[in-house]
Formats: sequence, structure tokens, C-alpha cells
Amino acid sequence: MKFWIISIFIYKLVIADPVPIVLWHGMGDTCCVSVSLGSFKLFLEKNIPGVYVNSLRVGNNTIEDLENGYFMSPNQQIEYVCNLLASDLKLRNGFNAIGFSQGSQFLRGVVQRCGHQLPPIKNLITLGGQHQGVYGLPHCGALQHESCDYVRKLLNYAAYYKWVQKALVQATYWHDPLDEETYKKGSQFLADINNERVINKTYINNLNKLEHFVMIKFDGDSIVQPRGTEWFGFYKPGQAKVMQSLQESALYVKDRLGLKKMDKAGKLVFLSQPGDHLRFSQDWFIKNIINVYLDPKK
Repeated sequence: MKFWIISIFIYKLVIADPVPIVLWHGMGDTCCVSVSLGSFKLFLEKNIPGVYVNSLRVGNNTIEDLENGYFMSPNQQIEYVCNLLASDLKLRNGFNAIGFSQGSQFLRGVVQRCGHQLPPIKNLITLGGQHQGVYGLPHCGALQHESCDYVRKLLNYAAYYKWVQKALVQATYWHDPLDEETYKKGSQFLADINNERVINKTYINNLNKLEHFVMIKFDGDSIVQPRGTEWFGFYKPGQAKVMQSLQESALYVKDRLGLKKMDKAGKLVFLSQPGDHLRFSQDWFIKNIINVYLDPKK
């Protein structure tokens, strides 16, 4: 009798509660307002009763959070978030992580850089992420007109200048396939987390601890260029027309990030949606993400 009582107690303590979820928004969005990730947080809470959702706010308020998405170095943001997650007691038994657009590669940076100092990160799910960077900026989110044009010019002609790397977030994952060496030397964020300069074994070990790394690509994406970066693909080096998949890239062939090992273990998951950037239905997300990775008891 005592055995069954103890078993029920353990079930309620360990199994019954849903795994918490951490969200990181993209460029031009913010953590908590209803027109941004605030509504998605409510959607998750409605469809996974009892789940704790931490929608990350980088800054003291939503205005700072939005601005930091443009002007605070990803390296500083990741350090800030690592400390934030480490102090969140509701995550102490582990959590799932969902990144939107540039929040995708930033959350991957969290996994790689401080995953060993955090509770277990079970599944990393990225929607429209730029894992191999971008080469083109057709839309600038909240930045419009003259400001947007100015951002484009900076990225096209001065992305790897130190002051631009420090001043503009998007410059840190600008990937120029026509000049790979300058990219590797100048990129203060992406080239590092993709292990393109030196091999950081901590990055590999932390990433390989994930149960699944799910990448969602939007086939009609008009914002992210090239779209293949959402599945870790990119242009073949030396030109900007012909694409290559992750599996064809040196990153995979040389297994500089452990992705080949993860792929063979069935940990890499490639999903797609036909619409534009971050366009998906709630029904699709419930069926393909919630029921499979976030609340598999369903």
C-alpha cells in the first residue's frame, strides 16, 4: 500500500506537471504585449494547462526589450538571459525552448554557451531562425523608410566594422558568402556559435544534450534571405545564387558543431510551412509541436 502511495506522489511531483517553456521573440517584437509574444504565451497556457511559460524580456520594460533586439549585442543578451534562466526556480527541473526568428539563434547561443550551467534544456524549437545567418534584409520589422534603408546600407558595406558589430544586432549574424574569410574574422556572434573559427567542445557537448533540435522553415518567407538558413542551409561559398543544404556544408561534413552526430541520432527535425515569415495555424502548431514535443501526454 505504501508503495502505491509513494508512486502516486512521485507521479504527481515529477510527471503530472507540464515541462516549462521559455520563449525568445524576434526582431521588432517584444516579450509580453498582446500583439507580440504575449498572445502566444496565452495560447500555450490555454493548450497546455498548468504550464509555466517564461517569455524573455531583455531589459527593464517592453520598450527596452524591443530596442535591445536591434542595438544590444547578442553576446550581452545571451549572458543576460543565461543569468535570468539560472535564477528562475520554476525551471529547476528542466524546460523546453522556443525561438522566433532571430530569437532562434540567440536561444541556440544560450544552449551552447551556458547549457551546462542550467537545468536540462529538453527540446529547442526554432521558427524562421537564421542559423547560418542572412545575406539580405528586405524588411526591417519595426524600422521603416529612411532608417530601414540606412540599416541595409550598413550591412551591405560595413557589416564587419567593429563599431557596426557593436551597434547593430543584425550585423552580428550577417553572413557574406562572397567573402567568407572576412565574415569569419569580423562576425562577433554567428561565426563563434557556429564554431567557424575554433572548435569549442562545450558548444558541441551542450547542443548534443538536447532531446530534439526542431527547425521550422517558412517556404514563402519574404523576410529571411536565404530561406534555407532556417534549416541551417546557406549559399555555397563564393557566390549568392546556388544554395546548399546543411548536409552538404563543411559545417556538417566536418561536424564542427556536432550536427551530423545529432542527425544520425534522429535529434534533428526539419519541418516546414508554406506561408510567409512566422505564419502558421494554431491547429498545425498543436498537432506538430505541442502534442509531440511540449505536451506529449496528449
